[in-house]
Amino acid sequence: MNNFSRRTLTGAYIVIFILGGFWLHPVSFFLAGLIILTGTQYEYYIMIRNTGVKPQLVPGMVTGVAAYVLSTLIASGMIPMNYFLILIPMMLVIMVVELYRRQEKPFDSLAHTFFCVLYTGIPLSMFPFSAFSGSGLETLLPNNLESFSPGIVIGFFLLIWANDTGAYLVGVTIGRHRLFERISPKKSWEGFFGGVILAAVAGWFLAGWLGVVDRYHWVIIALIVSIAGTYGDLVESMLKRSIGVKDSGTIMPGHGGFLDRFDSAIISFPLVYLFISLFG
Repeated sequence: MNNFSRRTLTGAYIVIFILGGFWLHPVSFFLAGLIILTGTQYEYYIMIRNTGVKPQLVPGMVTGVAAYVLSTLIASGMIPMNYFLILIPMMLVIMVVELYRRQEKPFDSLAHTFFCVLYTGIPLSMFPFSAFSGSGLETLLPNNLESFSPGIVIGFFLLIWANDTGAYLVGVTIGRHRLFERISPKKSWEGFFGGVILAAVAGWFLAGWLGVVDRYHWVIIALIVSIAGTYGDLVESMLKRSIGVKDSGTIMPGHGGFLDRFDSAIISFPLVYLFISLFG
């Protein structure tokens, strides 16, 4: 199987996983987000460990998962908001544990341990809040949660894919001016604007089906996804260049790892959720 066929097949699996997982049922929504979170965290910690710095992989991942689980329970109304305070002693434990690890550079370890939670855990923990924030697209399987809608997350990923598609097609066709050559030599300004335009068009036409917010808001969300998503991709490229690796992982043949596939989502979704919370 050649590389193009491998990428196409893997891409189809990714689409099925995203749309099926987040759209099927609230339980599958929870599991899909959890898989993405644990996958991105694990890859980050392994990449950093390969540089000689040894962040606390298990405590860091447990803290990230705890933030996601707490967010789900709080967003669904099962527990009050002040349960988020549980994260405080968990972070304190990480600092105390570092005292006993006898690392050559303990604060490098702590910095990467906490940054991974901030980089992947916190942004992805906003998925549940977006799903319980209004009415719109319903799940494929019936559920008893009246306020639950995966519309924001489904629309968000569709816009990411539209932006990526537009950026790729325009970039390989007429891309001449480098967007950020020091970090990502293949990205062009022409491709960037191609992605923005296709995402905005997709947002306009998808709005009526997705619901949650009106058509003009979805177009603005498309612009946020395009701009912030591009920065998300550049940030992950900067991370890989600083470490000296091509891909964050190999779990997705032809596409790299979890961080490679969800780097734009990690940066852009918090801004999308902020926009919807303030103006939706």
